[in-house]
Amino acid sequence: MAKKKLGLEDLGGFVFSTNDDFDESEYTEGGSQEELAPKDQQLEAHFSNKGRGGKTVTIIKGYEGPDEDLIALGKLLKKKCGVGGSTKDGEIIIQGDDREKIMQILKKEGYNVKRVGG
Repeated sequence: MAKKKLGLEDLGGFVFSTNDDFDESEYTEGGSQEELAPKDQQLEAHFSNKGRGGKTVTIIKGYEGPDEDLIALGKLLKKKCGVGGSTKDGEIIIQGDDREKIMQILKKEGYNVKRVGG
């Protein structure tokens, strides 16, 4: 299934301007996404079993930063919990309802995390 194009970023970031005073250097990409310190991030630990054939998962939402760091954090959580999972669309999905354990790991790593739902 093809992903829908939602914004200019999805279309390659092309912007057209009719302004004669337009300065392209102000709007060019300056590199990678800005990194926030773990203590400055507010993560949410969600429980879900919808759309997964009744299997339970813990979803970590709210991470802001480079995708490489999100993937590394997902690997750390999977390893510490001894379960599988994935990282996609800015979320970490961990198999099983291990919210308490995951929250402890994230707090140890310096993240602010709260339990959401059930």
